[in-house]
Amino acid sequence: MDNGAVRDALVARRAEQRTRLAWMAAEFDEVASSAADANGDDEHDPEGSTVAFERARISALVAAARVMVDRLDAAVERIDHGTYGWCTRCGAAIDPERLAALAEGDTCLACALQDRSDGRPVALR
Repeated sequence: MDNGAVRDALVARRAEQRTRLAWMAAEFDEVASSAADANGDDEHDPEGSTVAFERARISALVAAARVMVDRLDAAVERIDHGTYGWCTRCGAAIDPERLAALAEGDTCLACALQDRSDGRPVALR
């Protein structure tokens, strides 16, 4: 595994995510400013979705993009510190095929699949 190439790809993805964040922030501002010009009863607007729905949708997308930027930042830091490819939970090596599919991944498959205390499987990350 060429960590330099992986690092470059992670940095490029991080830049893409930051561009998405900037675009979504502008879209959020546009929705907020249109809400100021709209009537207060967007619940019954026959034109489409409500302003509240649009704000919630964009907010969720922004939150997901921020999480991804944080994960990409952490992966770059692991490469820089020589810990990339090792599970942050148990310390085992992460399968190269897993890293090829999920370069920002920080857990081995075994840890990713461990059950939560509520019995639901942990989301793969």
